[in-house]
Amino acid sequence: MSGDLQALFRPERIAVIGGSRRGGKLGAVMARSLAGYRDGPVLINARSADPVDGVYACIEDAVAATDRIDLAVLCVPASVTADILRQAAAAGVRAAVVCAGGFAEAGGAGTGYQQEVAGVLADSGIRLLGPNTSGFFVPGTGLTASFVPGVSEIAAGGVAIVAASGGVNHALCFMLADAGIGVSLGVGLGIGIDINEPDVLDYLQTDEMTGAVAIHIESVNDGPGLLAAVTALSRVKPVVALVVGRSDIGEFARSHTGALATSWRTTRSVLRQAGAVVVDDERELLDAVTALSMQRLRPNPEPGIGLVTGQAGPGLLIMDALKSTGVSVPEVTAETQFRLRELLPPMTFQANPVDTGRPGEGFPQVLAAVAADPGVDLIAVYGLTEPDIIDLPSAASAAGLPMALPTVIGIGGSAAEIRRTVAAAGGIGIPALLSPAALANAVRALVQDAVGRHRQQSPPRTTTQTWTAGPWDEYQAKTLLNLWGIATPGPLRYDDRVAAQAALDTLAAPIAVKILDPAVLHKTEIGGVHLGIRSHKELGAALDKLEEIGAKQFLAETMAPGGVDLVVGVRRDPVFGPVVLLGLGGTAAEAYSDVAIRSLPAGAFEMASMVDDLRACALVDGWRGGPVLDRSELVDVLAALSDALLSAPDVNEIEINPLRLTTGGLIALDAVIISGSEVNDAPADH
Repeated sequence: MSGDLQALFRPERIAVIGGSRRGGKLGAVMARSLAGYRDGPVLINARSADPVDGVYACIEDAVAATDRIDLAVLCVPASVTADILRQAAAAGVRAAVVCAGGFAEAGGAGTGYQQEVAGVLADSGIRLLGPNTSGFFVPGTGLTASFVPGVSEIAAGGVAIVAASGGVNHALCFMLADAGIGVSLGVGLGIGIDINEPDVLDYLQTDEMTGAVAIHIESVNDGPGLLAAVTALSRVKPVVALVVGRSDIGEFARSHTGALATSWRTTRSVLRQAGAVVVDDERELLDAVTALSMQRLRPNPEPGIGLVTGQAGPGLLIMDALKSTGVSVPEVTAETQFRLRELLPPMTFQANPVDTGRPGEGFPQVLAAVAADPGVDLIAVYGLTEPDIIDLPSAASAAGLPMALPTVIGIGGSAAEIRRTVAAAGGIGIPALLSPAALANAVRALVQDAVGRHRQQSPPRTTTQTWTAGPWDEYQAKTLLNLWGIATPGPLRYDDRVAAQAALDTLAAPIAVKILDPAVLHKTEIGGVHLGIRSHKELGAALDKLEEIGAKQFLAETMAPGGVDLVVGVRRDPVFGPVVLLGLGGTAAEAYSDVAIRSLPAGAFEMASMVDDLRACALVDGWRGGPVLDRSELVDVLAALSDALLSAPDVNEIEINPLRLTTGGLIALDAVIISGSEVNDAPADH
């Protein structure tokens, strides 16, 4: 609960255990950092105890002398941390920061030290930040529980940084300071034995100093807790997330779904679903929080951007960056264009983006005309600083911005003019970015935030699906798919070779013949699939090869028409729980790695939007005369699989690969169902 962290981030009295008045050791550095907070810290150091000098031998003596200590900052070795924490908790201390490393991350004895600390936390209820953290700081109150030089100079502001790494926490905060953006809270979680992202995000929901939150994630300990915290926080304050680990490999990867749903992809996808703006690097994070700390659009499935530029070249860079990532820059209405023709020279482009040629006296009227267009939800302005010609913040203010419509500007020019313009824009609530790319990043963040909150308005729905007893081979899996309303080619099962010889007499050629074995998940990799069979001779040869790899039963079905192959799957993610995946499918699905993921349960709008996440989404929209995907049909398939997984606690994964898009609709060509017992008991050669 957020109240649990009041003692950490808003303490009345602080003690530094292992603290000192002099020297360069950690305890002395931390004591100096905290000197400016209220009456300064109480120091506890058995080796140099001097009550006259305010240094006490133990926590009990310090509490007796000061009546109350809320927060203890421990600058002691890992080996004694548990004992010190136990003493602090007994003395009434409610929160602690442990700076030292040497716990489980170091292995050996460190693992035992961490277990001892965890035991103290469980017994006492004291809240712990760390271990192995550089601390935190709250510039608005002067609280600097950090040993990093220069932190005390970071200005107070509205952006909170919650980072897995103390180094990243400080780096991002210094970057914000350089950009003129103040910080409300900067915290590095360290190992995170106790306090983790969900705890801090819950606290920030009601923190009056915080207007926007940036989170840096290396790993996730509590997936459902993180999603719940981000979902709740993003409804009231914008959240920007940077997730590292792009090159990781999921451990739960027996099927394509497991291999494709790496922790990095899944974390990014479900955070976006929860309402966070997900960025690729620290530069994009800075641009995003710069914009979101001052502006926020209403929930909207597709916000329209009005782009006004003072110079055509930078405008083209911005336009290209926006359009290439799916941001809508709609043509303004004929009425708006008529008004712009009255204001601008004839050679300028006026449909959107609006290129003024060079800002002039009528620039505020241009901004007002674009802002009044019914298809525009956000004004983005770029121009070079030309004090003798135009002042962008003044022009925006004269146009009634940002009151009339959310606004963000991008500028270029001399350092002195940029500083002045940034300050002037911030003074009227307009974020100012320092390059065309940065402006595009800011616009994308504002759009993603608005779309994410709109998606949250789509309520999830679940129904109970019918199940048969497992384990399930492909025939049994497809039988279930048919029960769930998912089309298949109508497979037939044959219990031996003699029976399988009749396949061509029963099915329309050409046919496919496969090994039928619930233990074989990737049939093509062991030669278990034979396609395009038209004669009994070809069928006999195929059955020979299937028997050579150990086939005892066979599946045969009529070949499906050509189309676009997709992969869809649902699985129980080890961190986030049930998720659904959509991607480009076939035997090369893992090579493409073009996927969209959502946490379950999810609403129909959320599932339909997965198509837009695919880089290859054009392939399912009639590419070169190909079939066109009916999104409602895809949603029915995804929802059926999702409902099935949620209806069967003992099932870990269901996958259709490929799910072929044809001119007649979607057809499941192969299906795999994995129970919980199979995950850790897979045949080595499969």
